[in-house]
Amino acid sequence: MSTARTLSALLRRPNTILHPSRLPSPQTHLRYFSHAQRLQAIKPFLLADIGEGIRECEVIQWFIQPGTRVEQFDKLCEVQSDKASVEITSRYDGVVKKLHYEPGDMAIVGKPLVDIDVDGEITDEVPEVAETPADQAIPSQPRAKAAEIVAESTSTPSPVSSTAPTTPSRHASLATPAVRRVCREFGVDITKVTGTGKDGRVLKEDVFKHLDESDSASRPATTPITPTSASPASASLEETTVPLTGIQAAMFRTMTASLQIPHFLYSDELNLTPLTSLRHTLNASLARSQGSAFIKLSYLPFIIKSVSTMLHTYPILNARVDTTGPKPAVIMRPSHNIGVAVDTPQGLVVPNIKNVQNLSILEIAAELQRLSTLARAGKLSPADLKGGTITVSNIGNIGGTVVSPVIVPSEVCIVGIGKGRTVPAFDESGNVVKRLVANLSWSADHRVVDGATVARAAELVRGGVEAPGELLVRLK
Repeated sequence: MSTARTLSALLRRPNTILHPSRLPSPQTHLRYFSHAQRLQAIKPFLLADIGEGIRECEVIQWFIQPGTRVEQFDKLCEVQSDKASVEITSRYDGVVKKLHYEPGDMAIVGKPLVDIDVDGEITDEVPEVAETPADQAIPSQPRAKAAEIVAESTSTPSPVSSTAPTTPSRHASLATPAVRRVCREFGVDITKVTGTGKDGRVLKEDVFKHLDESDSASRPATTPITPTSASPASASLEETTVPLTGIQAAMFRTMTASLQIPHFLYSDELNLTPLTSLRHTLNASLARSQGSAFIKLSYLPFIIKSVSTMLHTYPILNARVDTTGPKPAVIMRPSHNIGVAVDTPQGLVVPNIKNVQNLSILEIAAELQRLSTLARAGKLSPADLKGGTITVSNIGNIGGTVVSPVIVPSEVCIVGIGKGRTVPAFDESGNVVKRLVANLSWSADHRVVDGATVARAAELVRGGVEAPGELLVRLK
């Protein structure tokens, strides 16, 4: 009888103490054999280029774990580049063998993201004893000591509790993005939470239950407060280092490059009072005709459209500077892809509305709503972010009057909108009236744009906003 069979037979006998001479030699160790024999074909899944010259992106969350079976187009993970959030899907059918990054790590384009066994199958592996060459043997204890260990392990067990501790399922981390967001907000390690969903998946109520149990376990016993007790104020305060997020890192690089461009600032004041009356009339009409589905018109679509009509007269403000050739050149661009700065929980992003010259004010308002919703959810696509030609930044919805916006390196002009405010003013008859005003602040690239051009362009935009009828006349 082989050594493996001898040991297996003896271990099945209760209360058996093995003599050292009957133990396997030190040159044997446990090896795992699979019931299903197959050839492994491990394929590294490389992070593909997601456009715009992006070389790295942050791993936000995994939808899979090692051992998970995936098929083509199944979601693997969500990554956040310096411009947008993207979900990566599988190109293979198989079993995930290894994740090369943890959430929060920076994944490199062209490097392995996960390893997938394309011929893999999840099988139960059974330990058996097999002899191996001496040079591959693992260290073993002396036989006498091993006999004691085997004897202890095969003796009659002492009474133990019938309730075994619950361990999370290997599928516990395969939770929905909403559950993962709750875990991030409360600082909970999802792999430590016992899931009660299908296949042990973690649900929201599991996270809250875990928090309650953690609070109960960590809550100290109530003790009387004495005058000598240390107060939180007496605790030492230490500096902490926080790495930049993907969007913050992108802003760092972009603004550093932007300030290599010589800027100049031009500011003008808009009278929004006539437009206020028109907006109220239009919104009331839209509400009657479209019901609850109508998109409420703000001031911004009118200003964007007025900027677009101005660009027909001053196309230099829609251009870009090319310094890659032997001599600097200006590239004139026919499409008015007007960027709009959106404040999101992740940072400032600037998607753009494509071909504004061909859109109505209602269409501009609808596209603004779409881009703002996607931006705040972190779901903008690379196509939404690339190709901008001029930017309008509406800082006024937060505050401020005059701003000094910074040019995007691929553009030559940016417009900042200040907060609307009611001020006293004189009308044409000399009477004091209330007037709603806001400042438009223009920054331009002084290498190719002069101040007089920006001043004339600003007058055209101001005329289109203050006299909406003039804007309608100029529409194409």
